Amino acid sequence: MAQIVSRALWAASGAGEALLRPAARVARAQGQGAVLRESAHRPWPVPREPWLMAQTWEDLLFAHWPIAPESLRPLLPDAIPLDLREGTAWVSVTPFRVGALRLRGTLHLPGITAFPELNVRTYTTIDEKPGIWFMSLDAGSALAVAGARRTYRLPYFEASMEAREDGGWIHYRSRRVSAGGEPAELVGRYRPTGPAGPPVPGSLEHWLTERYCLYVIDERGALLRADIHHPPWPLQPAEAHFDLNTMAEPYGIAPRANPSMVQFARRQDVVIWPLRRVRDAGV
Repeated sequence: MAQIVSRALWAASGAGEALLRPAARVARAQGQGAVLRESAHRPWPVPREPWLMAQTWEDLLFAHWPIAPESLRPLLPDAIPLDLREGTAWVSVTPFRVGALRLRGTLHLPGITAFPELNVRTYTTIDEKPGIWFMSLDAGSALAVAGARRTYRLPYFEASMEAREDGGWIHYRSRRVSAGGEPAELVGRYRPTGPAGPPVPGSLEHWLTERYCLYVIDERGALLRADIHHPPWPLQPAEAHFDLNTMAEPYGIAPRANPSMVQFARRQDVVIWPLRRVRDAGV
């Protein structure tokens, strides 16, 4: 029944590429706020306060690797519990393009607020709210890196990046250039191999992707959460091949060259709320 309901919501929402909102075809940023019309799939209500930032993510790959919990647990602060799926922890690398980024009430500026991005993440649940713990975020925009570090306290690094489509493949390259970050690179290609649809509730794909907040610990030791909202992920089966992947090596973990599971999403519109204090990280 959950799968039937989820796919019915998908069909009605217009979240798929074929049903993309007409305004969003003209200007990437115009479809972003409309995501709030669809919220029944969320595990908790959308915040009542206004969102702060909107983004459009394009040609995104979820590449997932299982990791032994004892290898990953020391890399997280004590206040961040490590989510396990059947006794296994997971690390994901997500290359994509930010097609449009803007603060609420401002315009997307093509060429300035569009850039490649590459994240390394794992998973946590606090106060029954499943979320994401970002180990690193690389972006091809110095302005975005500075703004995100200040606004969201996230470990962003500037990188020299390229993402281009050729013959149905997304060819992706990233080399970290920030002076404050350890070397990390990704070179590879990926493509979708089947039709899009929402992840089935209860599946590993759903557990890994349908998470509606991120967690950080600030410089004063406070645990903070930022709510995120988007339609159900329009996931497609995919294939990916990495010639070089050292994104996790700064943390002493080096997953094998190609991931255990991959999914592709052509586009996702997202709104993000400000960070809000959860509690002191030592509690």
